[in-house]
Amino acid sequence: MNAHRYPDADIAAIYRVMRERRDMRHFTGAPMEDGQLGRLIDAALLAPSVGYMQPWRFVRVTDARLREALHCHVKEECARTAAAIPERAEEVRRLKLEGIRECTELLLVALPNAREQYVLGRRTLPEMDVASVACAIQNMWLAARAEGLGLGWVSIFDPEVVGEMFGLPAGSAPVALLCIGPVPEFYPEPMLKSAGWDSPRAREALVFENGWGQAGE
Repeated sequence: MNAHRYPDADIAAIYRVMRERRDMRHFTGAPMEDGQLGRLIDAALLAPSVGYMQPWRFVRVTDARLREALHCHVKEECARTAAAIPERAEEVRRLKLEGIRECTELLLVALPNAREQYVLGRRTLPEMDVASVACAIQNMWLAARAEGLGLGWVSIFDPEVVGEMFGLPAGSAPVALLCIGPVPEFYPEPMLKSAGWDSPRAREALVFENGWGQAGE
């Protein structure tokens, strides 16, 4: 008997929220409950970070003009993305890749400046600061799903342009625009899977043992 094990119902809930998490693009625009946004940010702050550097900064967008400017910029970048892969350009144009106008809350997640002072865990892998931010966003994603809220991670933007929009200091970097809010319904499966963009890989194609490409038991 493992004394540290959670009850079966708690374990089932954890796996359920992982299975049902979705990258959402469709929002109702309805208001969120009081305290919900704060709880989601608190969940993000519980994430692990390399060297305990906590390399996440959150900027809430409440200015309608800034939100509209971000929407226009992302729309332009979506067009550039389609042009960059001409063989699938029409597929890209059909996909809804953001919900900036429709979501209830919009957040910028960014890396701070002066990160070079944090060496522990980053001497050979400096990109671990980005990995830490991704852990924080995943925490928020799972918490949002558990609260019945959609969250969409928008990454189709020019970091320099977005950095200027928000007045980020030199050396910092935007990582994500997060669209958050109530949704009409959750996608039954990942949107890009439903759209036929790609297919999920089998576990055997992703997990090896003792060396690259070596199958395990």
